Amino acid sequence: MADCSAEFRTDFLRVLQSRRKVVKDALLVEHGKPIEHPLYQKDPPVYYKWAMETCPRKEIEGFQEKLVEENLYLTTEEGEQGRVPVLILSLKDETHKRKPAIVFLHCSYASKEWLRPLLEAHASRGYISIAIDSRYHGERAHTNTTYIDALVSAWRKGDTMPFIFDTVWDLIKLADYLVERDDVDPARIGITGISLGGMHAWFAAAADPRYSVSVPIIGVQGFRWAIDNDKWQGRADTIEPFFEAARIDLGKSSIDKEVVEKVWDRIAPGLDSKFDAPCSVPVIAPRPLLILNGADDPCCPLPGLKALEESTAEAYTNSGSAEKFKLIAEPGIAHQMTSTMVKEASDWFDRFL
Repeated sequence: MADCSAEFRTDFLRVLQSRRKVVKDALLVEHGKPIEHPLYQKDPPVYYKWAMETCPRKEIEGFQEKLVEENLYLTTEEGEQGRVPVLILSLKDETHKRKPAIVFLHCSYASKEWLRPLLEAHASRGYISIAIDSRYHGERAHTNTTYIDALVSAWRKGDTMPFIFDTVWDLIKLADYLVERDDVDPARIGITGISLGGMHAWFAAAADPRYSVSVPIIGVQGFRWAIDNDKWQGRADTIEPFFEAARIDLGKSSIDKEVVEKVWDRIAPGLDSKFDAPCSVPVIAPRPLLILNGADDPCCPLPGLKALEESTAEAYTNSGSAEKFKLIAEPGIAHQMTSTMVKEASDWFDRFL
């Protein structure tokens, strides 16, 4: 299994590096300021916010006065999108002990500030909470169509990978930064995300073993299975204007299987083959992994998770860590993060991080 994991990471890193601009040898870290009016390219579903606000927190008198907020920028490569906005929340601590840290990743069209209820809740319980704006989101966007425009550009030029892979590169570089901080325990860095952020968390954990505990929420799916079983529509609909542009470019009368295959191959090479969930999720073993999905989610069809669940369970069993893997598909729930998922994720980090 170790050999398979190393081979996967080598191949995946090669793909990530294939579309990088000039990469600096050393990370450049700049201090920033709080963002008062973050850009949302679409309004995130209000029930996501309700769910986040149910996250367990420790009641601390004068909590806001004891909360430390850091706003940073990490430069991971040249160009505007190589500058990663980072938000970090933690409690003042005079002991200067290293603490566990968790990276939180937002859904499509949102921003790092949107995650503040989760960041504060975990900070109250002693974690260092970190969030970034993914590529073409938040501070890395300028209009309500920045993300879609980037996807269309990547499709036509083939020079970037804005859907998932470019942000995973940023998360590898973020880990470089976190392990060097005096207040972070480098052996206790968790990662989680919602929807698009769940995919980012999944691939970052597969690519970088420094993410020691991972909880992707409504993000893990079988891309090949969805194509083969004509269940690709749910995920495609989340970025429908982009797929429509690809359809027109290909001269097709409608978005179909061929369009989807060509799109994934162009903007995320290997996503529906050697990097798909049945291949990439098992390499996270033996590190604790909790996958949270809705049983009726059209973006992550439950039957499409069977192959990855089997291959992942086998990997964890073979590594003597069967208890460190769990997949929960919440009954009656479509593409939605729920308060139950928030509680399950919180408990998982408390247990393993």
